[in-house]
Amino acid sequence: MTTSSWSTTPQRTLRLVVFIWNAAGYSVRTAPYAEEASAAIAHTRPRLILMDLQMPGMSGLDLTRRLKADARTRDIIIVAVTAYAMKGDEEKAREAGYDEYVTKPIDKNQLRETIARYFAP
Repeated sequence: MTTSSWSTTPQRTLRLVVFIWNAAGYSVRTAPYAEEASAAIAHTRPRLILMDLQMPGMSGLDLTRRLKADARTRDIIIVAVTAYAMKGDEEKAREAGYDEYVTKPIDKNQLRETIARYFAP
C-alpha cells in the first residue's frame, strides 16, 4: 500500500514515526517546521498529517486551524502527536481541528491503529 502522508514532529519522534509508517508500507514525507509543511501541502496534498502541537515558528495548533479553514485542505486528517498531556490539552487540539490525539511516549500499536482506521478499505 502506498499512501501519501506528512509528519511534522520533532526529530526523535520523527524517526520513529517514519520507521513505523515505512514498515507498514506507507509513503512518508517529512517537514520539521509548520511553514515548510504548509508550502509542501500546497503542492502535494496528503491524506493524513501527524503534527505536534508545539513547533518552532508557527505552532501546530495554528497550522491546523489554517488547514481546516481552507476548503482545499479541510478534509485532510490531522493527528496530534504530542508530549502535551495535561488537562485541557486534548480539548485545545480538538478545538483547533485535530481529528485524533496521540500522546508521547508513542505507543506504536496505538499509532498504527489510529492510522489504519483512516486508511481501511
